[in-house]
Amino acid sequence: MPHSDWNDFQAFLAVARAGQLARAAAVMGVDATTIGRRLRRLEQRIGATLFEQTREGQVLTEAGEAMLAQVEAMDQAAARIAETAAGGGGIAGTLRISLSEGFGTWIVAPAMRDFVDANPRLVIDLVASSGFLSPSKREADIAVTLSRPRAGPVIAGKLSDYALRLYATRVYLAQKGSPRRAAELAHGHRLVGYIPDLLYAPELRYLAEIEPDLSADVRSSSIIAQHRMIAAGAGIGVLPCFIGDADKWLVPVLPERRITRSFWLVTHKDTHNLARVRAFKEWLTALVTRERSRLLPR
Repeated sequence: MPHSDWNDFQAFLAVARAGQLARAAAVMGVDATTIGRRLRRLEQRIGATLFEQTREGQVLTEAGEAMLAQVEAMDQAAARIAETAAGGGGIAGTLRISLSEGFGTWIVAPAMRDFVDANPRLVIDLVASSGFLSPSKREADIAVTLSRPRAGPVIAGKLSDYALRLYATRVYLAQKGSPRRAAELAHGHRLVGYIPDLLYAPELRYLAEIEPDLSADVRSSSIIAQHRMIAAGAGIGVLPCFIGDADKWLVPVLPERRITRSFWLVTHKDTHNLARVRAFKEWLTALVTRERSRLLPR
């Protein structure tokens, strides 16, 4: 087989893990056209079709399945070589971390300077968004998810519990009145929350846990947008306490109605011992310990 560019193999691996050209392109930080060109070049060089196009995306052919195991072994070897080459210069390479939008923005990002300063040779991708990249598909090195994965070649452990409450502005409550019981939320109040059919995790169904049949009138897929709407007086909504308590304009509503959820730390079983992965896990665990009072206020 003629010489192949390692980038072509990386493109193949990204598509095999993501199942779609667009998602693979996002993971690699290039456009889908580039991914497609690299795949065609690789297929021409090996003389075989690696993927079948379906309605859902790209599915590995028999030849693709055979190549996947070999390329994954190459990828793991490349990661180990990169760490060995770093030697006494410290941890090197790229570390991609997938976090929920609120946790990533309010807890992790403000503290990242310490980790960055301690690991100047690392390139860090902090993916804090609505939805998670999958360590089992190698879309991320580390993910902090809202539930423990039920399957896949991953190692998962609970990182921390965290609390959520209802919040509103004093101005809103002065205008609309402060509810004394959860049932009063359904009458005369605007509720802020998630868009039901765009929920990326069932753990985000908060309002029904406060009171059955409650639904939001002002909705967003983003917890950051929800916070800004609540802070602007648009209504009452559920926020993690590490967001709501940090905003001086917000006050708890029905503070006894507290919701508890969990963060889970997830890595792939084949890469969890890489130095860069271990370093971030240790740093994040220490950070969460320091921030425990924000995550689980009394």
